[in-house]
Amino acid sequence: MKGPRTSAGVVSIKGQAELDKMRHAGRVHARIMQRLREMIEPGVSTLDLDVVAEQMTRDADCVPSFKGYEAHARTPYPATICAEVNEIVVHGIPSDDERLKPGDIIGVDLGVAFEGYHADGAFTVGVGEVDEESQRLMAVTQRSLELALEQVKPGATLRDLATAVQEYVEGEGFSVVTALCGHGIGAALHEPPQVPNYVQDGDPDSELVLEPGMTLAIEPMVNAGGAEVRSGADGWVVVTADGSRSAHFEHTVAVTEDGHRIMTAP
Repeated sequence: MKGPRTSAGVVSIKGQAELDKMRHAGRVHARIMQRLREMIEPGVSTLDLDVVAEQMTRDADCVPSFKGYEAHARTPYPATICAEVNEIVVHGIPSDDERLKPGDIIGVDLGVAFEGYHADGAFTVGVGEVDEESQRLMAVTQRSLELALEQVKPGATLRDLATAVQEYVEGEGFSVVTALCGHGIGAALHEPPQVPNYVQDGDPDSELVLEPGMTLAIEPMVNAGGAEVRSGADGWVVVTADGSRSAHFEHTVAVTEDGHRIMTAP
């Protein structure tokens, strides 16, 4: 889950005890996401996915990070996952009426908290056989996340991450969503800094130098068409302005002395 871009503010440095809690949340997160991947097939509702995600989260003595989250919308977020079908970029609310069809693509975004510390991640996958452009969209978005992760190390800047994503995505003919971005994460689901996926000249936040103990949720959101998005009447769901499909991949990562550690890896 993500919000609009703001100034970086004070970036927290986590100690080992805090990182251990985030890693535990990340392991639980990875198990749940694997189960949801296995469930995705034609006829499954997005609410089916949400019910399983919440039950697995609570069975692991964790808490859904998104459920009840209050942000810019008029009402708290009502679900455990965000279900992002086809043109939905982020914050799609699961529903029993929304059943997956062959050829759809779906992004699943999940947050898990353990003893007050959060892990956040997302993937996008096809439902049955999907068209070639959708396959390429998902592959490019996933690869852009991998390229961003490769930049995460002490001394790197947020601009390095953004450059890696933007240059690759645009070189492949797709658009990086600029209205939304990743974020710091830890004791709060959203902490400073904002983690953009594109380079904005004159943005002082982009020159933030990474240090061991920083924890980031890095999440490219990529559209098959234009970069513009619009928000729905509920104040939560965000869709592509031109109706094109969108893909979303995300990991929570910690900066270490010699590079990084992906907290949401299996």
